[in-house]
Amino acid sequence: MGEKSINKKNYILEIARDVFCKKGYSRTTMKDVVEACNISRGGVYLYFDNVKDLFEALLDIEASKDDDFGDRIPEDASYADVLALFVKEKKKQILSKKPSLDAAVYEYYFENKVTGKKNHLKNEFDMSLYVLEELIKEGIDNGEFYDIDAKRAASNLMYVIEGLKICSKTRGISESAVDEEIMYVMQGIIAED
Repeated sequence: MGEKSINKKNYILEIARDVFCKKGYSRTTMKDVVEACNISRGGVYLYFDNVKDLFEALLDIEASKDDDFGDRIPEDASYADVLALFVKEKKKQILSKKPSLDAAVYEYYFENKVTGKKNHLKNEFDMSLYVLEELIKEGIDNGEFYDIDAKRAASNLMYVIEGLKICSKTRGISESAVDEEIMYVMQGIIAED
């Protein structure tokens, strides 16, 4: 594929992302994308066969984006500091008012039985769960966290975060409610001095 073709495909994906953010996955049609791109129907179909194909290309892009979370951790950070930073990042995502693909992503996974490595939502959740579990284990060994089941604590925190994320996209949620729910879980992890 030449540079011009790559640029056109990327343009279609960029515009389609905006359409999916506004309309969701279920209500977006190829006609919507064609009209938003202001190019011929054939120009879009040259690169994507249907809405599902187009959305899956967007999912691949989202999954490949670098997460620079590790780069923002100060060298002298304690395990509790790292956990707090992780939760702060998740809270920012939960409360973000910027258009996102979150609602469309949930719709896509509700409608399509995606398994294995192609299930980016599950992969992201599992990776976060693994990182949290390892972080909690280290914090327990270091005495910063209570002597708890690290896997269950990580799982509980991730399910609360995921639930809050869904609530924020479906019915809305206040910052104080997010804080209360997350702090309730955190109190069972971080040991008092």
